[in-house]
Amino acid sequence: MIPVPALSHSFTLRVDLGQPMEMGMGRAGTRRIIPIIGGKALGPEITGDVLNLGADWQTIYADGAAHLDTRYAVQTDDGALIEIVNVGSRHGPPDVIARLAAGEDVDPASYYMRTAARLETGDERYGWVNHMLFVCAGVRRASAVEIAYYKVG
Repeated sequence: MIPVPALSHSFTLRVDLGQPMEMGMGRAGTRRIIPIIGGKALGPEITGDVLNLGADWQTIYADGAAHLDTRYAVQTDDGALIEIVNVGSRHGPPDVIARLAAGEDVDPASYYMRTAARLETGDERYGWVNHMLFVCAGVRRASAVEIAYYKVG
Protein backbone atom coordinates (compact mmCIF):
# COMPACT_ATOMS: atom_id res chain seq x y z
CA MET A 1 0.00 0.00 0.00
CA ILE A 2 1.23 3.48 -0.86
CA PRO A 3 1.63 5.66 2.26
CA VAL A 4 -0.67 8.67 2.64
CA PRO A 5 1.38 11.80 3.33
CA ALA A 6 0.81 13.44 6.70
CA LEU A 7 1.29 17.11 7.50
CA SER A 8 2.90 18.49 10.65
CA HIS A 9 3.28 22.19 11.46
CA SER A 10 6.95 23.20 11.37
CA PHE A 11 6.86 27.01 11.70
CA THR A 12 4.96 30.15 10.79
CA LEU A 13 6.45 33.22 9.14
CA ARG A 14 5.21 36.77 9.58
CA VAL A 15 6.78 38.54 6.61
CA ASP A 16 6.88 42.34 6.44
CA LEU A 17 6.43 43.74 2.93
CA GLY A 18 7.65 46.92 1.29
CA GLN A 19 5.72 49.01 -1.20
CA PRO A 20 4.80 47.01 -4.33
CA MET A 21 6.62 47.97 -7.52
CA GLU A 22 4.39 47.68 -10.59
CA MET A 23 6.23 46.46 -13.69
CA GLY A 24 3.24 46.58 -16.03
CA MET A 25 2.02 43.96 -18.47
CA GLY A 26 4.32 41.01 -19.06
CA ARG A 27 3.96 37.98 -21.34
CA ALA A 28 1.45 36.21 -19.07
CA GLY A 29 -0.12 39.02 -17.07
CA THR A 30 0.58 42.09 -14.96
CA ARG A 31 3.93 41.84 -13.19
CA ARG A 32 4.61 43.15 -9.69
CA ILE A 33 7.60 42.95 -7.34
CA ILE A 34 6.94 43.18 -3.60
CA PRO A 35 10.09 43.64 -1.48
CA ILE A 36 10.51 41.52 1.64
CA ILE A 37 11.84 43.83 4.36
CA GLY A 38 11.81 41.70 7.51
CA GLY A 39 9.66 39.64 9.79
CA LYS A 40 9.77 36.70 12.19
CA ALA A 41 9.91 32.91 12.13
CA LEU A 42 7.73 31.79 15.03
CA GLY A 43 8.49 28.08 15.49
CA PRO A 44 8.03 25.51 16.80
CA GLU A 45 10.95 24.06 14.79
CA ILE A 46 12.45 27.24 13.33
CA THR A 47 12.56 30.58 15.15
CA GLY A 48 14.40 33.73 14.13
CA ASP A 49 14.27 36.75 11.84
CA VAL A 50 13.21 37.10 8.22
CA LEU A 51 16.04 39.13 6.69
CA ASN A 52 15.60 42.41 4.81
CA LEU A 53 16.29 40.88 1.41
CA GLY A 54 14.27 39.03 -1.17
CA ALA A 55 10.97 39.68 -2.87
CA ASP A 56 7.73 38.22 -4.14
CA TRP A 57 7.78 38.33 -7.95
CA GLN A 58 4.07 38.13 -8.78
CA THR A 59 2.19 37.63 -12.01
CA ILE A 60 -1.45 38.75 -11.88
CA TYR A 61 -3.58 36.96 -14.47
CA ALA A 62 -6.60 38.43 -16.28
CA ASP A 63 -8.98 36.65 -13.88
CA GLY A 64 -7.30 38.31 -10.87
CA ALA A 65 -5.43 35.20 -9.67
CA ALA A 66 -1.85 35.82 -8.53
CA HIS A 67 1.06 33.49 -9.19
CA LEU A 68 3.37 33.93 -6.18
CA ASP A 69 7.12 33.39 -6.60
CA THR A 70 9.10 34.38 -3.52
CA ARG A 71 12.67 34.06 -2.35
CA TYR A 72 13.85 35.12 1.08
CA ALA A 73 16.03 34.10 4.01
CA VAL A 74 15.65 33.42 7.72
CA GLN A 75 18.43 33.78 10.26
CA THR A 76 17.56 31.50 13.16
CA ASP A 77 17.89 32.57 16.78
CA ASP A 78 20.92 30.26 17.05
CA GLY A 79 22.68 31.73 13.98
CA ALA A 80 21.81 29.44 11.05
CA LEU A 81 20.94 30.94 7.68
CA ILE A 82 18.08 29.25 5.78
CA GLU A 83 17.05 30.12 2.22
CA ILE A 84 13.35 29.78 1.38
CA VAL A 85 11.91 29.59 -2.15
CA ASN A 86 8.11 29.57 -2.09
CA VAL A 87 5.84 29.24 -5.15
CA GLY A 88 2.06 29.13 -5.26
CA SER A 89 -1.27 30.76 -5.98
CA ARG A 90 -3.69 33.26 -4.47
CA HIS A 91 -7.19 33.63 -5.92
CA GLY A 92 -10.76 34.28 -4.92
CA PRO A 93 -13.93 36.18 -5.80
CA PRO A 94 -13.19 39.52 -7.55
CA ASP A 95 -14.64 41.60 -4.69
CA VAL A 96 -12.44 39.80 -2.13
CA ILE A 97 -9.31 40.22 -4.27
CA ALA A 98 -10.13 43.93 -4.70
CA ARG A 99 -10.42 44.32 -0.92
CA LEU A 100 -7.05 42.58 -0.44
CA ALA A 101 -5.49 44.89 -3.05
CA ALA A 102 -6.91 47.89 -1.15
CA GLY A 103 -5.09 46.72 1.99
CA GLU A 104 -8.13 45.47 3.90
CA ASP A 105 -7.94 42.52 6.27
CA VAL A 106 -10.17 39.88 4.69
CA ASP A 107 -11.36 36.59 6.17
CA PRO A 108 -8.76 34.03 4.97
CA ALA A 109 -11.57 31.51 4.39
CA SER A 110 -12.90 33.74 1.59
CA TYR A 111 -9.85 33.23 -0.71
CA TYR A 112 -7.23 30.61 -1.53
CA MET A 113 -3.53 31.21 -0.77
CA ARG A 114 -1.39 28.06 -0.92
CA THR A 115 2.25 27.47 -1.78
CA ALA A 116 4.94 24.82 -1.94
CA ALA A 117 8.31 25.68 -0.41
CA ARG A 118 11.89 24.50 -0.75
CA LEU A 119 14.29 25.28 2.08
CA GLU A 120 18.07 25.02 2.00
CA THR A 121 20.89 25.53 4.48
CA GLY A 122 24.50 24.54 5.02
CA ASP A 123 24.06 24.47 8.80
CA GLU A 124 24.12 20.85 10.03
CA ARG A 125 21.67 21.61 12.85
CA TYR A 126 18.99 22.33 10.26
CA GLY A 127 20.17 19.93 7.55
CA TRP A 128 16.84 18.14 7.76
CA VAL A 129 15.19 21.03 5.83
CA ASN A 130 17.31 20.18 2.76
CA HIS A 131 15.43 16.88 2.36
CA MET A 132 11.92 17.89 3.37
CA LEU A 133 8.93 19.01 1.31
CA PHE A 134 6.80 21.82 2.73
CA VAL A 135 3.30 22.96 1.82
CA CYS A 136 1.96 26.23 3.12
CA ALA A 137 -1.23 28.17 3.73
CA GLY A 138 -1.09 31.94 3.84
CA VAL A 139 -2.97 35.07 4.80
CA ARG A 140 -2.43 38.47 3.14
CA ARG A 141 -2.43 41.50 5.43
CA ALA A 142 -2.10 45.19 4.47
CA SER A 143 1.70 45.25 4.74
CA ALA A 144 2.56 41.66 5.63
CA VAL A 145 1.79 38.02 4.96
CA GLU A 146 1.51 35.18 7.45
CA ILE A 147 2.47 31.77 6.14
CA ALA A 148 2.18 28.47 8.02
CA TYR A 149 4.72 25.86 6.85
CA TYR A 150 3.80 22.18 7.09
CA LYS A 151 6.27 19.32 6.62
CA VAL A 152 5.01 16.57 4.35
CA GLY A 153 5.72 13.27 6.07
